[in-house]
Formats: sequence, structure tokens, C-alpha cells
Amino acid sequence: MALTPPAKEHPYSHLIETLKDDTTKFFNPQKLNDPRYDKLPLSIRVLLEAAIRNCDGFHTKEADVENILDWQQQQDKTEVPFSPARVLLQDFTGIPAMVDLAAMRDAVAKHGVDPGLVNPKCPTDLIVDHSLQIDYSKCAIQNAPNPGGGDGPNQSQGPSRRGSQCGGQRGSCSKASCSDPPASPGRPAAVQQIENTPLLCPFHLQPLSDTETAVKNQELELGRNKERLEFFKWCSKAFKNVNVVPPDVGAVHQVNLEYLSRVIQVADGFVYPDSVVGTDSHTTMINGLGILGWGVGGIESEAVMLGQPVSLTLPRVVGCKLVGSINPLTTSIDIVLGITKHLRQAGIAGKFVEFFGAGVSQLSAPDRTTIANMCPEYNATVSFFPVDQVTLRHFKKTNFTEEKLELLEAYMRAVKLFQSYDELTEEPQYSEVIELNLNSIVPHVSGPKRPQDRVAVSRMKEDFQSCLDEKVGFKGFHISKEKQDTCVPFLHCGQEYQLAHGSLVIAAVISCTNNCNPSVMLTAGLLAKKAVEAGLVVKPYIRTSLAPGSGMVTHYLNTSGVLPYFSQLGFEVIGYGCATCVGNTAPLPDAVVDAIKQGDLVACGVLSGNRQFEGRLCNCVRANYLASPPLVVAYALAGTVGIDFEKEPLGVTSEGKEVYLRDIWPSREEVQQTEEDTVISSIFKDLRGRMEKGNSLWNNIEYPDSVVFPWNHRSTYIRPPSFFSKLSKEVPPPQSIENAHVLLFLGNKVTTDHISPAGSIARASAAAKYLLSKRLTPREFNSYGARRGNDAVMTRGTFASIKLQNRFIGKPGPKTLHIPSGQTLDVFEAADRYQRDGVPLIILAGKDYGSGNSRDWVAKGPYLLGVRAVIAESFEKLHKKQLVGMGIMPLQFLPGDSADSLGLSGKERFTVAMAQPGGPSPGQRLTVETSQGKSFCVTALLDTEMDVTLFRHGGHLRYVARTLL
Repeated sequence: MALTPPAKEHPYSHLIETLKDDTTKFFNPQKLNDPRYDKLPLSIRVLLEAAIRNCDGFHTKEADVENILDWQQQQDKTEVPFSPARVLLQDFTGIPAMVDLAAMRDAVAKHGVDPGLVNPKCPTDLIVDHSLQIDYSKCAIQNAPNPGGGDGPNQSQGPSRRGSQCGGQRGSCSKASCSDPPASPGRPAAVQQIENTPLLCPFHLQPLSDTETAVKNQELELGRNKERLEFFKWCSKAFKNVNVVPPDVGAVHQVNLEYLSRVIQVADGFVYPDSVVGTDSHTTMINGLGILGWGVGGIESEAVMLGQPVSLTLPRVVGCKLVGSINPLTTSIDIVLGITKHLRQAGIAGKFVEFFGAGVSQLSAPDRTTIANMCPEYNATVSFFPVDQVTLRHFKKTNFTEEKLELLEAYMRAVKLFQSYDELTEEPQYSEVIELNLNSIVPHVSGPKRPQDRVAVSRMKEDFQSCLDEKVGFKGFHISKEKQDTCVPFLHCGQEYQLAHGSLVIAAVISCTNNCNPSVMLTAGLLAKKAVEAGLVVKPYIRTSLAPGSGMVTHYLNTSGVLPYFSQLGFEVIGYGCATCVGNTAPLPDAVVDAIKQGDLVACGVLSGNRQFEGRLCNCVRANYLASPPLVVAYALAGTVGIDFEKEPLGVTSEGKEVYLRDIWPSREEVQQTEEDTVISSIFKDLRGRMEKGNSLWNNIEYPDSVVFPWNHRSTYIRPPSFFSKLSKEVPPPQSIENAHVLLFLGNKVTTDHISPAGSIARASAAAKYLLSKRLTPREFNSYGARRGNDAVMTRGTFASIKLQNRFIGKPGPKTLHIPSGQTLDVFEAADRYQRDGVPLIILAGKDYGSGNSRDWVAKGPYLLGVRAVIAESFEKLHKKQLVGMGIMPLQFLPGDSADSLGLSGKERFTVAMAQPGGPSPGQRLTVETSQGKSFCVTALLDTEMDVTLFRHGGHLRYVARTLL
């Protein structure tokens, strides 16, 4: 793997101790006898232990240990290495990482090096969870088109499978047939149906397996992703240290929490803290269990897999002190969004957050992981909850043996990584402390376009009205007063309905953020139960879905008896994995789409996730709100977000009785009792068995038996990327960027959603043209995520967002100006022309370039488009690192400067001098000259010497490959 020095005695061998069993050894930082250790935040203590244990004088030096120990003085100044215990990949970002490693085997083999040496040195788990699409939903198997376009999967089958026009739609036929016995007085027929019959389709009264919807979706998932899954199966057998978790087991963050998390690792006779870096932004969720972990790009994760440490500047650590008592009616999502807003306003970008104070003990382990999961939304690197008694109680439920729990507690106490709120101990010294009273948090939703824009539920109706009034922006839609009362009638399944501004058309309880927390899911289920018992229904045209994070969630919903009531309201389990959250929502009924367009309506979606950028769920749904699962159900019942729950009823029963939310909202005591009765260790045992067993479809997949992957050059899923073309053993000399054209002229808040392709492939896109040239039909396009292993598709999908605001064009869309010809082209087509003419490219941007999810294609895509540098007013920290990791220079305007203040039109040609010996140095100012005679300075955002090294090599992949050579 990476070059290592000759073996010698460990420089910190004098810190080795054994636990009481006299067999398990560990490095005890307390034996340094340094008073600074007790003052360190606990998250920094984890970094220190890793540096001590991995100190080899090469990747990690004694000076690094001293710098971490001197954190109080070195924070925000000094770069240190961190070697995590494991790497976590999900398939969307994991497949390009594995494809790159397979391609690296080819590259080193061409230089005469054994390709079998290319293996992850760090244990790597790859979870296949992001390829699920909702082709089938509701209780009946419906014939929804593939989100990639084209006819549905069952077109060739007869009416018995396709059903009538309303087949599979809630309310498409009567909830009780003529032959059904009459309901008892005061007892709704729907309730008697649930209690007195086997599980039936509540619309057609046909016996239906409760797993049929999920199975059908899984069959299509495995069918359309056969090539990818064959490649994953090959990876699990060809590479050492790779564990692949097959489809239909669970979402990556759920699997990480429920199956892979260990808190402590034991290897080679040593015990040490568990830690992880992952290619999913939800990796931070694991910090809720006292396991240090955060999201990185695919490029960085590949380097860690090959034995390179993560390089980070010692972070500032913000102590978040929780005080006060939680309001009984407040859910964990309310707490999450309250803390999110509080911390975002505190300006903690790029910092560690560590929670302490008596209020922490009131938060369950699921509450903590939910809070930790949201830290990307307030731009913290991690949100760390130290291990305490609550953590131990949680793992006692998840089948940790008593022996393992004793070892865990003994070790964590020995190295002072255990937090006790009953003992009087010295609090760590934080960079700063923020105090939050939990009693001040009231129920909120978040939206309509950004997760940080929170709205108190009590003000939701008023706030939505103000959004209609305000000019177009992060909160506004600018609907004229005379059009705000527009109502559009339409027919659905033979019945007339009306849509207005604020009407709900998507309601999704999905896997992100909250499904790890049984209390909120059970609250939603109990609310559904009480709603059905009260005789309430959800309008049949609303696209409802329930995508649990794992089988555990379905298990306890079923055990608690609330799952049939979810189904009765239309919230069917559609499968396991990311679906609605990544844009894989099944199309809305045509009549609904037509009505929205006819009235230019601001239709709404409500989901229990943590991402809802405008247009992400569905192009015609402009307002999207994040909410807790019970509020998703509540708004689905109301059919609109324009409701005051205190003053207006959710609905009216067939007897004319008004039902308010307070009438059916379950009490905190009821939820807690149900949770105690259902969320038990047997659930985790069942989940563990399911993961280890896999499924028959996955187990029967064939794979090639070879050291190097036999690429199928006709494949449109898996292709060897061109990152290693013309790879030399020697590092090339630094080169300036000369006479570059601007590919894109962008404004503020360009997110990774704008840059990196996700969701379905539009029929008119450059990627679609490529796939059509390969003789694929639109129904075979699949999604960008599924084709992440094909650089030709992903490059064409880069900057293909319909929401991209390019100042060259003046309106949203994936277009740009080809400056030499004056033509407006697809971004890829313009870049392709520039590359054929040998013209380097740059991007001009405003503030916060690259905010959002961590994705490797936000750097790989621009690199393959020919982009050499991005000049922006500011960058999101992780994205800046990703650009460097692909050999793209992030250049920042000097304070007060911008493209506008400098009078740049973007049509100039730009030259950046970087050819000095050794290349740019960290933080160096460089001069940019334009063809119009203007000159200005920018800062090279290379933070460390490692950044300089990576940039000189042309990125992380080439650096690692040259290390092997």
C-alpha cells in the first residue's frame, strides 16, 4: 500500500496498559501526565488517541501528537492527520470509488506492479441503498412510469395487472363493497375492516401481502441495476477489507447505526475508539453514539481506504450546553430543527460541536443521532455526544453482550472518554460555549425551499401566505393578490377535487433523519390509528409513501399494531433506501400536474427528511417542507399547509363531526409506553440476521472471478474512468492557466445539487442524448445515481440542474454561452468544444460555492469538463477540499472584491500564473490577468502542505497511484 518506513519500536509504547482482563491492551493518553489532556474536549481526545496509536514517524509524527495535545493554542492553525477505524460508502458515491480502485489496478498493472496490491487497507463497508425507486406504491401494485421516462414496467401485461385508471390509487373504489356488513354504531367501517379481516387492499378488498409493494420495487431495483450489482459482488470478493451490504437491508446511516457501530474496536490485541469517515453526508449521525465520524468526498475516502490519513486543520470546538426540560409535546425533530437554527445563527461552519450539560441526559440515543445527523445543515463538521449511561442502555437493547458492555465502559472510563452527569468532574475547555434551554423549543416545520428556514407550526398558515406575497427568493413566490385565491377543479378517479395555493400533493415519511427514532415514527403511527378510528381519510391524489430506514422500523411499526393504519391512509411501505429524498418520487397523476400548471399554483410537499431544495422532489412542486413524521401525516389529512391546527379542523367525518389535531394527537406517555413494548432487543437481533442472510436475488447474482475487473465496453453503467490516462511516475512541473474561457458565470449559494447530477435523467439532457446513442430507450435511462460508475454519463450530467442560474443565460437551466461562437449550448457541449480546441476553462462564482451534500462528482465532473480553477467569493469547506483533491484550484477573491466590483463580464480570457518553482504555497496570493487588460489578486485556497502536494500531483487519485508505483 502506501510507503512505510522500516519497523521500529513504537514511540509511545510506554503508554500501553492492559485492562483488568490482562489480555486487552490500549494506549492510555493519561500516562502522558500532561494536565492539558483533562481540558481537551472529548472529541479532540479521540483525535489524540488515534495519533498516538498510529504514530509511525511518517504519516503521523510525534509533532502531530504534541500539536493535538496543545489544541488550545493550535486550533484553527495547525494541520494534523487522522486515521479513522473504518470507511463507510453508500452505492451512489461508493461505486465511483470502487470503479476508481478497479481502474487503478489496471493502471499499476501497466507499470508492472501487482494489481492485487490495490486493496483498501482500512476496513470498508459499502451499503447498497440509494438505487431504490418508487415504481410501485399504495396498497395495490400500480403501473407508475420509470422516473427515467417511458412506459411502465408492466405495459405488456393485461388489465388485471395494470388495473383501471384508478387502480392502485387511494379512493379509486369504495372502501367497502356492497356485500360488506354495516358498521356498528359509532364504529367506522374502516376500523372494523382492519380489526376483523386479514390484511386486505382497502380499495379493492383483495387479499394482499404486506410485503408485495416492497418486493416488487426490489425486483425492479435488482433488475435495472444488474451490472452495478455484479460489480459490487465482484468487489466484495476481489478486494480485501471490503464488506458489501446488499439491497433491501437498509439506508446507509441506519445500517451504520444499527449494525456497524461498535463504539470501540478490538484488533491485534488492542482496544481503541471506533471512528469513521463516509461518503454520505449522514455519516455524522454516528456521533450521537459517541463515535467520531464525518462525511468526506469519494476522493478522500479512497485515499483513506488505501492507508492515507485524513488531513484536517485542528478544529475549533463549540460546546453546546443543554439546560431545561423538554416540553412533552415536542418531538425530536422539533429539537433537531431548533438546535439547527440556533447553531446556524451562531456561525459554526467548519467547527466541531460537542454537547454537554444536564439537559443531554434527557435525550435518548435516537434523539442524539437525529440531532447529529443534521450537522451538515448548520455546516458543522461533527456534532459529538460523548458516551454516557444513556449510550450504554441503548447498546444493551441492541444485543451488545454484557462482556462487551463491560469492556466498553471500562475502556472509555480509563481514557476519560466517558461522560457522567452525576459525578463532579472538570468540564472541558471549549473554544466557545453556546447555551440552549430545551424548554424554549416548540413544534416547527422547515421550508419552503431551505432546511434552515424554520416556521413555527402555529404560524404556518400565516407564513405561507407571506411567502405568496414576497418576491421570488429563498422564501417568496411573488403571486399577485388577484391570483392568490385561484382554485382549479380536476377529476381524479371519477371524482372532482380542487387544488389551490398550498395544496398538498406529496407526503412522504422517508428514511432520512428521523426513522432511527422510534418515538417519532410511533407517534405518527398512533396518530394514523386515531385518525382512522375518527373516520378521517387522505385525499387519493396525494402521493403518499412510507420508506423506512430499515426492516427494524417496519418491524416495530407492525409489532405495535400501527402499520395497517398507515396503510389505510395510503402510507404504504414502498421499500428500503433513499427514494423521495433523492428525487426518485413516482410521477404525480397527470390531472394533478395539469391543474398545477393551469393555475400556476404553488403546490406543496411535506416530508420527514432533511433535504428539500426547490424542485428536488418534483419539478412542479415549488414549496417543500420538512416536518416530523406525525406532522407529515397531519398535513396529509388536512390536504393543505394553509391550516391553523389550533383553530381549524383536520377534517370532517361522514357524520359531520369536526376533528381537530389535538383530538387525535397521542400523548407522550402513550408513545413512550408503546416504544417500551415494541422497541426491544429482538428487533435488533432480527435486523442483524436479515443483514447477514442477505436476500435470494442478491445471493444468486453471478460475478467474474478475476484480479482485475473485465470491463464490458458496451456497458452504460460501469466504465473505466480516464483519471489515470497518461499517468507518469514523476510529478509533472507546475503549469499556469493561460487564456482560459469562463464556462459558467454563477451567483451565490451554488449547491452540490446544482453541480452534481442526481435524480432522474431528463429526456432532453446531454446524458439522455448519450444514452440514446447507445440505443437505450428512456425507460431504460435509470437515474444519475445508478449510473455514477459511468464517467460519460456523469460528466454530461454535471451542471445539468434545471435550477442552475447562469448569468450568461439569464434564466434557470443547464445551458451556457459558448463565447467564441456566441451560441447557447448545453454545458457539456460547450465544454466539449472548448476541450477539442485546447482551451482551458474556469468558473466564476459568488458566495458559498459548493454548499450541500458531500459528493465526489462535484469535483470529478468539472475536472472532466476541463475546468482548471474556480474563482469565487467564498467556498464551502468540504467542497474546496474536493476541488483540490481532483487537481482543480479553488481561488478566492480578496475581501471586498467580486466579479461585479471588478467589472468582469465573464467573456474575457483569464490567465493565472502558477508556474513558479514548487507551485503555489498555502494561502498564497496569485495574480489573475484578463484579455481586457485588467489585473486582480486572488488567494489560492490551499490550506496545508498536503493540499499543495495533492494539487501538484493532479489530485488524490494520481497521488495514491504514484505512491504505489
